[in-house]
Amino acid sequence: MFKLKENHTNTKTELIAGITTFFTMVYIVVVNPVILADAGVPFAQVFTATILASVVATLWMALFANYPIAIAPGMGLNAYFAYSVVGGHHGITYQTAFAAVFVAGIIFVILSLTPFREKLIEAIPENLKHGITAGIGLFIAFIGLRQTKIITAHPSNLVGLGDLHSASASLALAGLAITLVLMVLRLNGAIFFGMVITGLIAFFTGQLSFKQGFMSLPSLPEGLIVANPFTAMGDVIQHGLYAVVFSFILVTIFDTTGTMIGVANQAGLMKGDKLPRARKALLSDSIGTTIGAMFGTSPTTAFIESTSGVAAGGRTGLTSLTVAILFILAAFFGPLVSAVSGLAAITAPALIIVGSLMMGSISKIRWDELDEAFPAFLVILSMPLTSSISTGIALGFISFPLLKLVKGRWREVHPLLYLFAVLFFIQLAFLQQ
Repeated sequence: MFKLKENHTNTKTELIAGITTFFTMVYIVVVNPVILADAGVPFAQVFTATILASVVATLWMALFANYPIAIAPGMGLNAYFAYSVVGGHHGITYQTAFAAVFVAGIIFVILSLTPFREKLIEAIPENLKHGITAGIGLFIAFIGLRQTKIITAHPSNLVGLGDLHSASASLALAGLAITLVLMVLRLNGAIFFGMVITGLIAFFTGQLSFKQGFMSLPSLPEGLIVANPFTAMGDVIQHGLYAVVFSFILVTIFDTTGTMIGVANQAGLMKGDKLPRARKALLSDSIGTTIGAMFGTSPTTAFIESTSGVAAGGRTGLTSLTVAILFILAAFFGPLVSAVSGLAAITAPALIIVGSLMMGSISKIRWDELDEAFPAFLVILSMPLTSSISTGIALGFISFPLLKLVKGRWREVHPLLYLFAVLFFIQLAFLQQ
């Protein structure tokens, strides 16, 4: 099934690669419930939904696309869900927001079955893509700093330095230092093991306790959050969440496709400039997003941490199958994860470090061309300052074609981008809630 000999690998290598990938990305089962809890979603619901979505999407990648790429709810998208969609819109509950994710997932599945997804990727300028990635990175790093009170509200400058002697800030800074050392030493799973060590420090200093034990059967206290696609569509229409749906689709398309190509290229699986079985691979995140929304988690995406498994020799879907099985086993450690996620200082270093890695996209922006650089800068600046990923995307998409028009280079702009600019302008000018 996995064509191990054809891909110059073996079962042992694939299993080790799967274990490596799992430990580099398992932090998501802790961090995702922490972020979505700020939107009011119960911990147990998010924890189980995160694993369900990850297992379904990663199994699809393993069995149908045969790639060593793992899928799980994405960092940045969960922050957008919690702080921009639920936190930034009056009267929007997390149930309504999941309806928007569900609709985005269905549209995503349809787009993945057609050439439109590839055309949409081609339509967006490279500098805006890099700006979106960097802006999301800055935003989630800001969230990590704020959750641990390393930075706090300031009466005149909005934000300022917090009390670094507080237990939360001290533990977070210690965890950040430990994790960075592990990453510099190139330890596979550095973020996960950094959380483990930080958790041990918290336990021995009395900040962390395990009153509920370590293991239990997984549960879904809310059951199915979204079950009827027509009801979900009605919620989107009623609350005017068109820009939200579009933002979910847009960010996920760029994030997943870029990651898949990067991982496949590292593994030597590209055929020229094309990704074999691309359509089957691209269906994995869209199916995961749809399933995840039904049970209670934000959109799924391909994890760049999959490169660690590839570096360990992973070349086929057997690596992904191993990751999926390990996620299933993780579902039985809910009480342990719940205790850890209740202490923001343990998970904040992961947010800050992942944010810094995403900021690397800044180096790819053409800063010497103002009509290219300023829209990207606007995206990066506005995401953390407005606490809204969609607002950052909107401002970038509006300013880019305007500057090109002024410079007389309007032919360089894809017609779809003009359409997006008009839609985003209408949303900001007349539909902002």
